[in-house]
Amino acid sequence: MTTVKTSNAIDDLMAAMNPKSNATKSTADAAQDRFMTLLVTQMRNQDPLNPLDNAQVTSQLAQLSTVTGIDKLNTTMQALMSSYQSSQTVQAADMIGHGVLVPGSDLNLVEGKSLLGLELPSQADNVKITISDSTGATVRTIDLGPQKAGIVPIAWDGKTNSDTQAANGKYTFKVKATFGDEKVEATTLSFGAVSSVTTNAQGVKLNLPGVGEFNMADVRQIL
Repeated sequence: MTTVKTSNAIDDLMAAMNPKSNATKSTADAAQDRFMTLLVTQMRNQDPLNPLDNAQVTSQLAQLSTVTGIDKLNTTMQALMSSYQSSQTVQAADMIGHGVLVPGSDLNLVEGKSLLGLELPSQADNVKITISDSTGATVRTIDLGPQKAGIVPIAWDGKTNSDTQAANGKYTFKVKATFGDEKVEATTLSFGAVSSVTTNAQGVKLNLPGVGEFNMADVRQIL
């Protein structure tokens, strides 16, 4: 009759699960050491009449390799993301003080002047912009005529349809673009000046007073 040393096996397993020497090792190395210690302990205390199957051992080793590889990949990705974010921060800082066009339909009329824009995914033979005040009333309609695909920056002199000067303040605008009888899905672009840059867990953000907070990827054009 074969006797399996149960108490010793439990002690060995507990020691393997709480190795003091792993405190200064990396996560991947510590996990690998614990796994190997557990495997050796399991094999040393196995029942000789019912030993571990070779396929089981191979499977466990394969799982260890996979987990270790994923852990190292995560570490590498985190390092790359940190480096990328640092690079983005430097690039974003260079944009402070510059005007940009970002997705949005708001515009600010300051001293009778304002900038806005639109983005066309394809050519349009008729493009119109309608500017409205806070009540939704139409203030000015601008006929841009035919436009090529791409970014179209526009300056508004504050003149209304009745050729009077609109009051300074906030307005909204929308774009209607067509090519023949087909509608062209244009994107309205708001203008803002980058005043500061914020870096957090969500990435690098550009702060545009009166417009909002935007990602670097939101910038369609730097003016």
